[in-house]
Amino acid sequence: MEDLEIDREALVQTFLAEAEEILGHMERSLVALEARPGDEEILHGLFRDAHTLKGSAALVAFDAVSELAHDLEAVLERLRKKALAVSDVLVTLLLKSVDVLRAALTDAAAGSTAPSEQVTSFRRRLDEAASGAAPRETAAAPQAETQEPAAHQAAGGRTLRVDVAKLDRMLDLSGEIATARGRLGEMLERGHATPEELLEAHRDADRLYLELQDFIMRARMVPIGPSFHQHVRTVRDVATAQGKLARLVVEGEEVEVDTAVVEYVRDPLTHMVRNAIDHGIETPELRRARGKEPTGTVRLRAFHEAGSMVIEVSDDGAGLDRRKIGERAVAMGLVADGTRLGEEDLARAVFEPGLSTAAKVTEISGRGVGMDVVRRNVEALRGSVSLHSEEGRGTVVSIRVPLTLAIIQGFKIAVAEEIFVLPLDAVVECVELPRSETAARAASGVLNLRGKPLPYLRLRDHLGMAGPAPARENVVVVQHGSQVAGIAVEELHGESSTVIKPLGTMFKGIPGIAGSSILGNGRVALILDVAGLLRETLRRASREGAAAA
Repeated sequence: MEDLEIDREALVQTFLAEAEEILGHMERSLVALEARPGDEEILHGLFRDAHTLKGSAALVAFDAVSELAHDLEAVLERLRKKALAVSDVLVTLLLKSVDVLRAALTDAAAGSTAPSEQVTSFRRRLDEAASGAAPRETAAAPQAETQEPAAHQAAGGRTLRVDVAKLDRMLDLSGEIATARGRLGEMLERGHATPEELLEAHRDADRLYLELQDFIMRARMVPIGPSFHQHVRTVRDVATAQGKLARLVVEGEEVEVDTAVVEYVRDPLTHMVRNAIDHGIETPELRRARGKEPTGTVRLRAFHEAGSMVIEVSDDGAGLDRRKIGERAVAMGLVADGTRLGEEDLARAVFEPGLSTAAKVTEISGRGVGMDVVRRNVEALRGSVSLHSEEGRGTVVSIRVPLTLAIIQGFKIAVAEEIFVLPLDAVVECVELPRSETAARAASGVLNLRGKPLPYLRLRDHLGMAGPAPARENVVVVQHGSQVAGIAVEELHGESSTVIKPLGTMFKGIPGIAGSSILGNGRVALILDVAGLLRETLRRASREGAAAA
């Protein structure tokens, strides 16, 4: 009996993952149907989706989901037979049915057997629509920014499809590594091997290990396209709610990235897409008056660049209102003169917490929670975010994130005999700290680096570490986006491949710390947050400069 229960649990998890794929496909198809109401292929595909969901839900005894899918199927069948006409109101109702199905899946996965009040009342609305009654208006309220697909939440974990050939090769490599380790162990036990023979055996095992690591990393890579296409619904709903016309264009959907990165960029992308319509795309009347097409374009583009993935969210709307942003930035004390905002000043102001130019609070904007959340989430990925805007032509927000979150090339440093790791791609160079600066023991300062000022932060003081003062220190010059600063440390240990481990709850939120890693000797090394350290360094340099003035 216990085995049967385990089998059912595996079946339910598989169904939930497939159900979310079906619902995502239905959302995209319904938005496409609204634009092309006469496309019979779309209607046939929607009918097949509803039919598949109905049958699969019945198989796992999710009766409320199966019955709701059956009612949806009836409406789609009437559309296929042209007994009903496609209209904006009907499409909104059908999109709402996807939301209700997601909620029903969550309830069923949690153990509920009876349909909820929402499901019961919505089934009546689908019945009315199938009978030919005009659908009641359904508000096209945008989904919450942090909402994950309900079926995905219910599944209790991420799933990933991996080519069986890749799994076979990983299994082969595991066997080869075991053989290589056994050979090395035997050579050490016998004690007759020369150092050269031992080194060669170690290199063979190391080569196999690196190949296995590479295969595992490639198995985790997934195309970004499905994540992009999820925003078709977001664009449609937000535009409809605001009386605007907008379409989503996707480029680079075949670009592959670590599955964990896809999860982390979902919320920043959702906010940026909503922001592009709310603050960027104008109303059809205003666009016509400005000589533009009445339908605005939001573009999602992905591409690889220098070992990272870049995602651009652009729109052809009005661009950022520099005057309003300047006024808010002055009111918040971010800049002295709001009329002279350069590109970097503009980006810095937009990404500050609490900055909003919305005239009133709506479901989409005006709460002062905005692009700072995007920056924080992206920087948690060791990424960066930048912005470019032209008045009347639109805005481009670019986020750059690493291709994987599991392993990085790190640069090891030491302070007070503790090892820390900096992401190697953030390290520009290392220079010796002048003895006068070392003797001064200031927590921060400014160096002359080949004729240019370089603000630096002493890591020992920033982290409050005790111990005897070192006789010599080095400055690691780091860069994040367009910002450059120095971190004063005591020892340089060089680069190495670093496996990232998440921080425990106790250590989360410590400024300047992004994660942890296990060193070869078993000790824990903290991974430094370059973006956070840079901001703190530049903030101190700005305060000291203002005090000196």
